[in-house]
Amino acid sequence: MGHPRALERAKAFLFSHFERIFVVLLVASMLVIHYLVDEKLAFLSFYYLPIILAGFYGGRRFAVMAGVFVVSLVFFFQGIVGLELLPGFYLGALLTLVPWAGFLILTGYVVGVLAEDRATRLTDIKNAYLAVLELLTFHLESTERHQQGHSQRVSVLAGEIAKEMKLLEGEVENLRVAALLHEVGTRDPRLLKLLSRAVTDEALPVARAMRGAAEIIAEYGHYYEIVGEDWEIDALPIPVTAKILAVADAFETLQMPTPVRPAFSKWSALEEVEKGAGKTFARDAVKALRSVAARPETAGTGALKVV
Repeated sequence: MGHPRALERAKAFLFSHFERIFVVLLVASMLVIHYLVDEKLAFLSFYYLPIILAGFYGGRRFAVMAGVFVVSLVFFFQGIVGLELLPGFYLGALLTLVPWAGFLILTGYVVGVLAEDRATRLTDIKNAYLAVLELLTFHLESTERHQQGHSQRVSVLAGEIAKEMKLLEGEVENLRVAALLHEVGTRDPRLLKLLSRAVTDEALPVARAMRGAAEIIAEYGHYYEIVGEDWEIDALPIPVTAKILAVADAFETLQMPTPVRPAFSKWSALEEVEKGAGKTFARDAVKALRSVAARPETAGTGALKVV
């Protein structure tokens, strides 16, 4: 479990610092080519690769800026030391470099536009899937009046706790989907099989979320069979996402009235959850819950959104 998580964190670090790493690598490659390679003009095509990557991961604006940056460096070297040509900007040098520079920047712009269009369509698909899941949970909960909206509120709260605990974006997405379906999944294991088989395209974020959600629901299904007074919860092999779901579910459940007890107030529910910290609930998740609960409520917090 530790190795895949370390890889995910490494990927998250790479993408969060992509622009800085990209610029450093560009400058380093430029220095290597111009000081160690004799056929410098032949290596100008090498710069199409980083520009394509910049467009794919950074969008058209970043790709165009990266292209301008590369062109500026190449022209700087041409003006100072020359690229298999005499230094300076005479007609022969310009006829060689200007068309290359134009096509390089144009390539970055086109790839960036296509990447942004792809990202927009993926977001639309994710929103459509999540909207269907919301409708499903509202329909299933409509038979029990006191349960209406429970799963959706748990989903929003679990996502906020996960963000407070600095979980990866993919883990937060999996947790939000699992929270939407946690009531159904723990009652009917057939849902877990449906989630794991329904979507087979692993390249699609929705598919990964569905499979990840199924794993979280399966873990949460026997969560209360494992935790108790005998062991510290941090010593138990329970994924952090399942621990967060348990905290969010308990906190929201306590605030709903039942036939045998009235609803707890927000802060009374928080105190009840805190009593179980370390045994029934993970301490770090409870601490994050307190931070989230202390925030002022804003309009629209009950809607599940994907950005």
